[in-house]
Amino acid sequence: MKFILGTKVNMTQIFDDQGRVIPGTVISAGPMTVTQVKNMNKDKYESVQVGFGERQAKNVSKAVKGHLKNMALPAGKTFQYLKEFRLTNPELKVGDVIDVSVFNEGDNITVRGLTKGKGFQGVVKRHGFHGGPRSHGQKHSEREPGSIGATAPQRVFKGVRMGGRMGGDLISVKNLKIVKINKVNNQLFVSGAIPGRRGTLIEIIAK
Repeated sequence: MKFILGTKVNMTQIFDDQGRVIPGTVISAGPMTVTQVKNMNKDKYESVQVGFGERQAKNVSKAVKGHLKNMALPAGKTFQYLKEFRLTNPELKVGDVIDVSVFNEGDNITVRGLTKGKGFQGVVKRHGFHGGPRSHGQKHSEREPGSIGATAPQRVFKGVRMGGRMGGDLISVKNLKIVKINKVNNQLFVSGAIPGRRGTLIEIIAK
């Protein structure tokens, strides 16, 4: 399994050899460093932990500092993100660097990230309700949800679609393709749209 972490840059378009336009997203991916390799004997499962990005080493716990003490980090810096990927029989070791060169153009990938947070929204925006009628005395109910339950139970059932917090969900988009790789700038051009705003942390996985 091939994987990498990145941040969303922006959407753009690219033309292929036949002149067809391909809408897609630019992702600034890697490089990332392997910080820990877990195995069945010690940890009861197999995985690889990686560090990505840099930030000031402020408000970092002693446990994290001790965990990363052998990493080749600049003075006063630490990793911005630590993520773990489940792998079977991982061949990586601590200190290995992973960059965009592990991928090939045309790879089928799954992209995972947090969607944009939209705050408290009503049922029309959140669930696609049509709202109430614009006639027969329904003067101010264009965006109301309507009935939320019957009379007999005298309560609202769990799971009823109502207004509430929208966005900020971790979702996966499958069957995207890597159209172009820029190894100099550590960028991937991925077909289609991916979740999140600019700067959102993105996980890219290829089986």
